[in-house]
Amino acid sequence: MVKVSGALEEIQFSAGATCRDILSRALSGKKFKEVVACKCDERMYDLDAELGNDCTVVDPVPLSSPDGLKVLRHSAAHIMAEAVKKLFPSAMVTIGPDIEHGFYYDFDYERPFTPEDLEKIEKVMAESIARNQPFERAIVSRQEARKIFNELNEIYKLEILDELDEDRVSLYRHGDFVDLCRGPHVPSTSYIRAFKLTSVAGAYWRGDEKRRMLQRIYGTAFASDKELKKHLARLEEARKRDHRKLGVQLDLFSFSEEAGPGMPIFHPKGALIRTILEDFERKEHLRRGYQIVQGPQILRRELWEKSGHYENYRENMYFTQIDEQVYGIKPMNCLSHMLVYKSRLRSYRDLPLRFFELGKVHRHEKSGVLHGLLRVREFTQDDAHILCRPDQLQDEIIGVVKFVQDVMDLFGFEYQVEVSTRPEKSIGSGDAWDKATQALSKALDALNLPYGVCPGEGAFYGPKIDIKLKDALDRQWQCATVQCDFTLPERFDLYYTGEDGRKYRPVMLHRVILGAIERFLGVLIEHYGGAFPTWLAPVQARIMNITHVQEEYAEKCAASLRDKGIRVDVDARNEKLGYKVREAQLEKIPFILVAGDQELEQSGLNVRLRGGRNPGLLSVQEVADLIIQDMDEPFKKGGMSYRYLY
Repeated sequence: MVKVSGALEEIQFSAGATCRDILSRALSGKKFKEVVACKCDERMYDLDAELGNDCTVVDPVPLSSPDGLKVLRHSAAHIMAEAVKKLFPSAMVTIGPDIEHGFYYDFDYERPFTPEDLEKIEKVMAESIARNQPFERAIVSRQEARKIFNELNEIYKLEILDELDEDRVSLYRHGDFVDLCRGPHVPSTSYIRAFKLTSVAGAYWRGDEKRRMLQRIYGTAFASDKELKKHLARLEEARKRDHRKLGVQLDLFSFSEEAGPGMPIFHPKGALIRTILEDFERKEHLRRGYQIVQGPQILRRELWEKSGHYENYRENMYFTQIDEQVYGIKPMNCLSHMLVYKSRLRSYRDLPLRFFELGKVHRHEKSGVLHGLLRVREFTQDDAHILCRPDQLQDEIIGVVKFVQDVMDLFGFEYQVEVSTRPEKSIGSGDAWDKATQALSKALDALNLPYGVCPGEGAFYGPKIDIKLKDALDRQWQCATVQCDFTLPERFDLYYTGEDGRKYRPVMLHRVILGAIERFLGVLIEHYGGAFPTWLAPVQARIMNITHVQEEYAEKCAASLRDKGIRVDVDARNEKLGYKVREAQLEKIPFILVAGDQELEQSGLNVRLRGGRNPGLLSVQEVADLIIQDMDEPFKKGGMSYRYLY
């Protein structure tokens, strides 16, 4: 007997029954029509897969469900590979998974694919879909699979087969195309109703820069044309908000091949935004009981060996040699903070200690993953390490999470929470990892915060809470994290003297709020579309005169506003007012202030807001009050004031 989710009664089935047999009996014709696979004990199956007698509950997987879309997109990747092979027979296929919101397939081909190629591929895909070709699964021996792919000259498939431990493997075929794949897939190609190929990029085979560069074709697929159009509109909006494009347009930052890849150069306006963010962070950390510290950029290799970084993280580090001694350029700030702790004896009364540093770090990211400010090799982390007694641990974790919540509210981000557990490559005892994981989970439970679990995604020294924010386009970004570490305090022999005079081991929390300042700034640019809130805008107001008669008055007004802490400049160029206004709008300046004859006579300024509202003629004091009120508005929820930054 088997229970089908959503069905009223259990169904009896004989040996050899498939998902299709069971679900077609349990679901109405309309509901069954939308099912593309089934699920039993968290494992996904094709509709034509036979279910074993140990399967007691079967979940249908509708096309429009998250699992259904994964199956749909994986199948679309196969159809795309089929089309590429038809159009470009010498192209060799590698892998083609589904990803969030889409899919890709990597190909080894003699030249880069062009936008015109994508149009041709889409056309051949549509023909395959119209033929309604079934996806057929076959289990064959590894030797037989090798023979098939050897005849097809698919050398990458042969390499994958050599790495598999299984004696038998699964192949999927539709039409003339065959692929090495675990599945599942939609029943036939006609289920791919709404798809689009979106872009081409380079990608190294296995992500290894020493291996061959492949061509990666990205695409997306949805259950309906309506959902596809909605997604494509989001992609178009994302292109408009691309921080690399806006960074140039707003003159915030640049990259130079002369300086090297992944090394951002901040221009005056971009550096000013960074400074405002960093000032905010320093003041907020001091307000919450943190102490500011600063460590060196390089430390001896022996210290990195002691911490476990040399063994577990050195491929991401840079090293240099001074006086025949090897030093590691720091990728993290934790070692220096532990040395601060060890610099004197600590009592139980001293704890918790919260050490904060806006620490510049360097990490050797592969060139293929570098992406504007979002993935760089040099960046500044708002890093802090909290050393506390075990009985203080939960309160400290809660304090960090509340800190993150306040900051996310300030910037207008929604967020999701995940707990990441022990990875294969890690240090420390199982007991320490269990205690650390429980501490994180209990803190989230105490806050009534729902969270998911990411098995094996923790740091090598401890589990972590990851807080993934959602931007204005509903995209997720990993920024804030808190990691619980029982292991490094032991490796560095950190201790405190208890009330009884005995030595005890503290627990260490590694945490960031914004994460990398560069990455967070890239996210902010795209979240706001370059239109920063007034408190963060590098130029909060621009005064522009209509004729040279008002030039001196405009400068006088600017000086008055600057005295009140407002960032204002003057556009006194001999240009038409409309031209100057349009330029200010393109620069996304929050307040456009016009000084003409009437404003000069009445000692005021005509105010135009970035959002389109026009308050009209106001006195200079009223203009200042309006701007300051707009600066303060986002801070009200957290009981703060923008002006406490200055």
